[in-house]
Amino acid sequence: LCCQCGVPIPPNPANMCVGCLRAQVDITEGIPKQSTVHFCKQCERYLQPPGTWIHCALESRELLALCLKKIKASLSKVRLIDAGFIWTEPHSKRLKLKLTVQKEVINGAVLQQVFVVEYIVQSQMCEDCHRIEAKDFWKAVVQVRQKTVHKKTFFYLEQLILKHRLHQNTLRIKEIHDGLDFYYSSKQHAQKMVDFLQCTVPCRSKSSQRLISHDIHSNVYNYKSTFSVEIVPICKDNVVCLSPKLAQSLGNMSQICVCIRVTSTIHLIDPRTLQIAEIDGNTYWRHPFSSLFHPKQLEEFIIMDISRVHEKKKGAGAGARSNKHTLAEAWVRKTSELDKDHQYFCCTHLGHILNPGDLVLGFDLANCNLNDEFANKMNPQHIPDVVLIKKSYDRGRRQRRRNWKLKELERDREATDTDEERQYQDFLEDLEEDETIRKNVNIYRNADIPVESDTDDDGAPRISLAEMLEDLHISQDATGGEGAEMLT
Repeated sequence: LCCQCGVPIPPNPANMCVGCLRAQVDITEGIPKQSTVHFCKQCERYLQPPGTWIHCALESRELLALCLKKIKASLSKVRLIDAGFIWTEPHSKRLKLKLTVQKEVINGAVLQQVFVVEYIVQSQMCEDCHRIEAKDFWKAVVQVRQKTVHKKTFFYLEQLILKHRLHQNTLRIKEIHDGLDFYYSSKQHAQKMVDFLQCTVPCRSKSSQRLISHDIHSNVYNYKSTFSVEIVPICKDNVVCLSPKLAQSLGNMSQICVCIRVTSTIHLIDPRTLQIAEIDGNTYWRHPFSSLFHPKQLEEFIIMDISRVHEKKKGAGAGARSNKHTLAEAWVRKTSELDKDHQYFCCTHLGHILNPGDLVLGFDLANCNLNDEFANKMNPQHIPDVVLIKKSYDRGRRQRRRNWKLKELERDREATDTDEERQYQDFLEDLEEDETIRKNVNIYRNADIPVESDTDDDGAPRISLAEMLEDLHISQDATGGEGAEMLT
């Protein structure tokens, strides 16, 4: 019989029934039934004392371990058998834990008990989010500059940064008239950005640091670091004049070349022979050259006659030739001089897309003053009269039919002007015309513009639907962050 209430029981060391034993002894005494956890709303992380912030999904093992550590000291006197979450409304700011514990009580009897611990989720902004909100609290800045009048390289760079998600660690992005400034809370993030830039565009970098404060007792220094990244001042569709030494080292190319692409290297083509070459950043800074013309100096020509050159004898030591272009000889006339009977003869690398009567954009070298140290020393017979750059299409029509869009970085902008909008349209047209650059860019389908039939196609290059991504819109009601799918 139970020594307290007289109920018949199986014999046990305490000679008490379970009810009387629990009335006499509470093994959960000293274990807190309520506690708090700190949660940062901005980055959706929980505080793991003393100063670590970790990502935890709702009802995950990581969050369970975090909650148990809060009461770890008081659980040392009992044996934890089981622990699990009790479902709570995700917006209730409450987490409930169901714990099962065992403890040896009177005369060696083992008592098991189940109880609930409630955790109140309190909002607290973490240090990283504090820095982001402050916007002026930065430890390192990456200053990206390019000394050109056209921003094509920066538009391309912006899409690469978005694709590789390198903008996530930035505190602030500020737009300057000749580049961008990226602000970071740590020097490591800034160094990672510099390494990325050196892998994606031809550039050179310098770094410096300024002492902000110094604790003489603990020997702790506080620096602000500045990384200066200069991108080569050459853009797509620029006409350049190489130094004789560099042209010879690239396989006896002509000194007058056209830049057809800028990726991690500068891609050049000789319009007379279709010879191609790639120049990396180190080679460029050893043998620098500049663009002969600005994009605004492009003139419109009309093709009067064109004949494709099937066989062209290679010169001594000539390098590789382009398989994507076709060499052609053309007679052209300026559209502004149609009343005159003056034609220009030129060799072009665009023989695969040009036909008589087509409009084409190019540079007039015959009637211009070249202010370039290498071009001025060249034999005038080796300088072409006209260099054709690209075929001309109806810009307004292309813009109306463009059923895709790009994402943009959130940055502090200067006042946008019409010239920048025109440059952005040039970049979009380059994406349509060059598949190689397009592979590095995330292109999203624009559902607002319907897909038109190709019956009235004017031959302008377009991006296929297969190359476009669907733009995802995640609703704001999703709870639990990454672990939301665990809530059923």
